[in-house]
Amino acid sequence: MNGTLYGVGLGPGAPDLITLRAARLIAGAEVIAYPALVGGESFARSIAAELISPTATEIVMTVPMTTDRAPAQAAYDEGAGKIAAALERGRNVIVLCEGDPFFYGSFMYLYARLSERFECEVVPGVTSITACASVAGRPLVARNERLTVLPGPLPEAELRRRIEGAESVAIMKVGRHLAKIRMVIEDLGLLHHATYIERATLPTQVVLPLSAAPESAPYFSMILLTKGADPWL
Repeated sequence: MNGTLYGVGLGPGAPDLITLRAARLIAGAEVIAYPALVGGESFARSIAAELISPTATEIVMTVPMTTDRAPAQAAYDEGAGKIAAALERGRNVIVLCEGDPFFYGSFMYLYARLSERFECEVVPGVTSITACASVAGRPLVARNERLTVLPGPLPEAELRRRIEGAESVAIMKVGRHLAKIRMVIEDLGLLHHATYIERATLPTQVVLPLSAAPESAPYFSMILLTKGADPWL
């Protein structure tokens, strides 16, 4: 019989935010798979490192961080092939995923390639949005308010339009787009409503008003914007 594929959410980075279910699966895993940057270590593996058995087989998927989608898709094709081979030998495979597997999670690309052939279970994780709201002390939405999630690479005009029409906003993947995003928010007169967070829950965590944010930002950074209509202000 084939093994089962598990997509396991690890949360935003702090190891003690891994769920009990995820920890149990990781600790008992014979085969672990995870993404890693080209020439770098895997952030996903570092979160779960203390749980991984020294006897576990590890499948490393080296994923290039480029705007061109083709290299990353090729990396997931290759990773899916190695995972499928393990599943066909009857071995369960635990795929580590930062945050939540189905919220901007890398696991969704493996799920698309393998879920029709193999039994698959997704274990949710704490999302970066909820982690950032917690460390910043900024409730996101209440009652009938709406939360808008935007990726930082959006064009300036679209960012402006979507932020202007939103009630509460989480802007992800800030990185090299910080200056553009800050300019848009300032032009809309909302700078004092915005909070900048980087590396939430990690020892290197930074939480600042957006007006005091650095000139450059790492990939793992976010801006929360709550316009304050209700109910905590």
